Amino acid sequence: MQLLQASGIRRTYGSLQVLKGIDLEVQKGEVVAIVGPSGAGKSTFLHILGTLDRPEEGQVFIEGVNVFTQKDKDLARFRNEKIGFIFQFHNLLAEFTALENVCMPGYINGKISEKELVKRGGELLELLGLSGRTDHLPSQLSGGEQQRVAVARALLNKPSIVLADEPSGNLDSHNALDLHQLFFKLRDEFGQTFVIVTHNEELAEMADRRMVMQDGVMLS
Repeated sequence: MQLLQASGIRRTYGSLQVLKGIDLEVQKGEVVAIVGPSGAGKSTFLHILGTLDRPEEGQVFIEGVNVFTQKDKDLARFRNEKIGFIFQFHNLLAEFTALENVCMPGYINGKISEKELVKRGGELLELLGLSGRTDHLPSQLSGGEQQRVAVARALLNKPSIVLADEPSGNLDSHNALDLHQLFFKLRDEFGQTFVIVTHNEELAEMADRRMVMQDGVMLS
């Protein structure tokens, strides 16, 4: 089942053409890695797939919805419900506990009761091996633990797709491998779909497909 389709994506910043007409299709339950040199446009493309930025040309369909035809408010709601994000820097809120950070997308969504949010957040943290760390602040967690909290946060609203930008770039090799294996566990057990921008060739080789970007075009 096709989950995501991007076609003819173009984006410029000033006189610099960053994306030069990129196409990508992703199937449900697929793990796709996008690799390439710095400056190739990988993160820009990922941000467009995640509706954090708009293309100047091209279309993105997620579950059959032409996402950029939506008004800003509707697009923000769609993003919150359908797309999970994992970044290199965890972007956890320092003053909130691990559990509170995980629940944040649910609070923004506003459709689930606080009791249900806390229950689901706790279950995700337990699934990711953090059941004993729910009340810890980010500063009390290791880098690997913080990234797993970020993964749980991305999964809270049961998104259709998770977009990850250099998710293991800030981790040591042991924690990076643990995180990579976690992605495939989530795919195998729950059918979760991932598009991952990475410089980590080990992760890229584990993926179902390894796509290469260079100079704003997709080579493979």
